[in-house]
Amino acid sequence: MRIKDGYRLMINNPWPGSADTLQLDFSTDATVGDVQIPVEKLIATSTTHIPPLELLNETDKLIGFPDTDYISSPAMRERIDTGDVEDLGSNEDVNLERTISLVPDLVIGYGIDADNPTYDRMMEAGIPVLYNGDWTEQHPLGRAEWIKVFGILFNKEKEAFAIFKKIEADYLAAKASVQDLDKPTVIAGATWKDVWYLPYGNSWQGRMINDAGANYIYQETQGSGSLAYNVETVLNDAQNADFWIAPGQYTSYEQLLADNASYELFKAFQEKQLFTFAMRKGPTGGVIYYESAAMRPDLVLKDLIEIFHGKPQENDLNFFDPLSD
Repeated sequence: MRIKDGYRLMINNPWPGSADTLQLDFSTDATVGDVQIPVEKLIATSTTHIPPLELLNETDKLIGFPDTDYISSPAMRERIDTGDVEDLGSNEDVNLERTISLVPDLVIGYGIDADNPTYDRMMEAGIPVLYNGDWTEQHPLGRAEWIKVFGILFNKEKEAFAIFKKIEADYLAAKASVQDLDKPTVIAGATWKDVWYLPYGNSWQGRMINDAGANYIYQETQGSGSLAYNVETVLNDAQNADFWIAPGQYTSYEQLLADNASYELFKAFQEKQLFTFAMRKGPTGGVIYYESAAMRPDLVLKDLIEIFHGKPQENDLNFFDPLSD
């Protein structure tokens, strides 16, 4: 909401299961604890915070990040290589002294629960912390809409709203284009230590599959986090699914078989209709999908539509690739 000289941001449910509402003021005449805008020195903590900086041409504002190897953006990698973005350690153990010494205008963080002593100490040192809740959004467009918050940081509200409006229009147009087509069935995920993790039907991924004109096998399920089944259950439910997307860390059929021979019983495996986002990585190993997909659901949806309803050729897709042999 608008306040004198700026905005007041109210963040409901900042982490899963939370009933809290966090409040932070952004002002051109900020007092202690508020965020002075426009922000000139920013520390981010998730690669999902990088695309909005790129889209708003504000990459030069990032001065620190934990685990910089996870960043794949070419523009940001150049800044990292020249020492303009400092590596602040791991997300689990951020270098607090170095963070404070950089004197950032704002730290953009995220929390998996209310226990965040590192952020508490930053705020005690007078550094405002914005809890970014984009990853808790269950609608694909909800995550992209967080670019509006970034627009406020840099006095670029109009630009941010225009970018989101274009993403939204492209997403909705792509969704509408396949609603009258036959719907193939789709399974997702893979096993980790004998447990098959899959997205809920009401999750970001589950909604995206259905918006791409397909029937996700578990589309009727609802919840947060992931479904967790044994292989036998998934085999019973999804053996004849037409497509299988995002099979965890696997990038080849050989890897899948080496871990579990049961994978070969699935129709999608037999007909080689598996697609993964795990092959596309930045120069230091960061998975590009993890960095960019949340901000560009329109491109993810177009990939899935091409997979489910077309015959994707090399370079047709933005994030996905067919598994190798």
